[in-house]
Amino acid sequence: QVQLVESGGGLVQAGGSLRLSCAASGRTFSRSAMGWYRQAPGKQRELVARITSVGRTNYADSVKGRFTIYRDNTKNTVYLQMNSLKPEDTAVYYCNAKDEATMGGLYDYWGQGTQVTVSS
Repeated sequence: QVQLVESGGGLVQAGGSLRLSCAASGRTFSRSAMGWYRQAPGKQRELVARITSVGRTNYADSVKGRFTIYRDNTKNTVYLQMNSLKPEDTAVYYCNAKDEATMGGLYDYWGQGTQVTVSS
């Protein structure tokens, strides 16, 4: 089993930056696809960014050019660097790990979530 521990959330003004971290415990991190999702009050959870085991990335259109996902396999940690933050980025952000072979068929783990609040 994999446990995901998130950190880095908080309150920031519009235009500011924040970096989220997700530390994974377990033996299969380097072979996992890692993702960041977010859910705002009254809205559906959405995929923000994803990175595969070989470093391929994809982003939601709303964050392209502002957010960057990257991973450090030596630390079993995935990061989300968020720049030029907007009030509409306010949400609870969740870290996710899926097995890449079946894209979640074998395991699909979630962190506890961390609150990001962007003030205007």
